[in-house]
Amino acid sequence: MAQVTTSSNYINPRQAGGIESYVFADGEAFGTRALLVNTGGGLRYRVLPDRGLDIDQAFFNQHSLAFLTHKGVTRPSRSHERHGLDWLKGFPGGLLTSCGPLNIGPPTTDQGEDLGLHGTHSNTAATIESIIQPDPRRGQARMSITATVRYGQFYGPNVELRRTIASTLGGNAIDVTDEFFNPGNTEVPHAWLLHINFGYPLVDAGAELCFDAKVEPLDNYPARARVRDLDKAKKIPAPLEAHRGETSAVAYLFPRADKQGRASVGIVNKRLGVGVAIRYSTREFPRCGNWQHFGPAGEYVTALEPMNGTIAGRDKDRASGDLDMLKSGERKTYRYTIEVATDRAGIDALRALNAR
Repeated sequence: MAQVTTSSNYINPRQAGGIESYVFADGEAFGTRALLVNTGGGLRYRVLPDRGLDIDQAFFNQHSLAFLTHKGVTRPSRSHERHGLDWLKGFPGGLLTSCGPLNIGPPTTDQGEDLGLHGTHSNTAATIESIIQPDPRRGQARMSITATVRYGQFYGPNVELRRTIASTLGGNAIDVTDEFFNPGNTEVPHAWLLHINFGYPLVDAGAELCFDAKVEPLDNYPARARVRDLDKAKKIPAPLEAHRGETSAVAYLFPRADKQGRASVGIVNKRLGVGVAIRYSTREFPRCGNWQHFGPAGEYVTALEPMNGTIAGRDKDRASGDLDMLKSGERKTYRYTIEVATDRAGIDALRALNAR
């Protein structure tokens, strides 16, 4: 962790780090709110309240960590909720695009309800509850953003998410707490997937995915290339002609966890001296997806995606018993961390996952 200079060396705490608020003034994101978090340790990331308090841009020093789509940030659109693959029209990429909370996976119909790709979260605006700034003069090193996202309709389903995103001054980690609550009077389906998307230059030829996990390739998923040996596919290639268009490789990972159910997966670019770890509970997220789309002309991305169900579709999860449910009045909480590793010990610990 970087050392934060005492407040006697500066009069404004923002000189060390903090959270800036602004609104986009141009393009398809016009009018959309943004919160720029600078940890003061080298990590900077941008939170989008109007896109469910998700995170798009993320940098460590000069190096971008996240994949960004061609259009980037757009205003949320209600028309993207239930119409096939329209969700992709507003997909910004980004370090964290959350999917759910009532369905994840491809468009489908479940019990007569038409469901679009990956649910409504990404197109739902949050209500800011608090923004807490760091202030070394008060011994306050923690900075955080807390907001509420509400989904649903009259007669239900109705679900609330209270999300807190926090970092420490001088640190290089993002701690996220997602607490769901069903305030309605009926039980509702619940699905939650973290689309954590890594891009160039973190993703580059020779970088490596890091995990100690059982691997279950999804060979029969539409527009998917067969993954015969994901251990070999941990080494990231240069852009592939085979991934032009929609073709990708996808697998489920079931990482080894400690006695508390905590697991880590990540990515390392040894040439840059940068890695990113995702730390989460396998009791909260039984599966972790790995999406590899190393397309030419800039569509060059891989994602690690902890999830509580599958990406087969809600109807199929219901039939297989993989569909989670939130009872009336029930709460469910997820806690996870996205942490940048820049010292040798942190990078070696991530790479050691592949040596187990």
